[in-house]
Amino acid sequence: MSLTRVHDAWAFRFVAMASPCELLVDTDDRAEADALGRIAQAEASRVEAAYSRYLPGNVVHRINHAGGAPVAVDDETALLIDYAAACHQMSGGRFDITSGALRRAWKFDGSSRVPTAAAIEAALAHVGWHRARWADHVLTLPAGMEIDFGGIGKEYAVDRAAGLIAGRTQHAFLVNFGGDLFAAGARVGDRPWAVGVDDPTRPGEASVYRIEIKRGGLATSGDARRFVLHEGKRLGHILDPRTGWPVEDAPSSVTVLAPTCMEAGTLSTLAYLEGPGARAFLEREGVTFWVL
Repeated sequence: MSLTRVHDAWAFRFVAMASPCELLVDTDDRAEADALGRIAQAEASRVEAAYSRYLPGNVVHRINHAGGAPVAVDDETALLIDYAAACHQMSGGRFDITSGALRRAWKFDGSSRVPTAAAIEAALAHVGWHRARWADHVLTLPAGMEIDFGGIGKEYAVDRAAGLIAGRTQHAFLVNFGGDLFAAGARVGDRPWAVGVDDPTRPGEASVYRIEIKRGGLATSGDARRFVLHEGKRLGHILDPRTGWPVEDAPSSVTVLAPTCMEAGTLSTLAYLEGPGARAFLEREGVTFWVL
């Protein structure tokens, strides 16, 4: 955790959800920036503790280890499940919070190791939201299936943190959790926030876009950091739950600007899942976007 001065704003930085996170606040008040940064950190940590599939004892762990028994969930979890179910329907099954089981077969470590057809088929046997029973805050998954909020969790945390911070300050700020972000207002002098989008071939070293944003959510889906190499192609980590394979002929990068980070992240993921149809999908949605 650190608090430093960056381009006339205070930057509060920390690590959560296995990602570098920061809150930028356009103020000269160091104490205020520190207090707001701690709010962002606390909310990121709360969402991670509640919904990470890697942590024991939370609702996701209870669902994933229920062995086919029904699990009652709280209102916040129900909201996320409802949202994921709507995304599943809207995407024709391409967006599926049960697809995390495919990680048993795939390791996106930049190598050329690709799982066997048998391993993929074995994982697919535990994938499919249509197999779940979801009603009245009670979720029942067949034994061996699991859910994973990784596709919406960080974006949800960004919007939650931004909402809490907006209630505590009049200053412009930007919440950035691992590249998923929300900007709340123009900086002094009506200046936008400037955001760089990674070059997929040199993540962390170069940018392909410099996006100026005054208000809204921004999210990117792509193969910049997690991929495998197969038959001369770079395959990104976003998997098609219908086939068990990475999305065929997908763009290297899809960035979307939307009213909230969660909406931006959802649309960028859904567009990526469309493969070569990503651009046409986003044009139909009528949002601002960048596709590589």
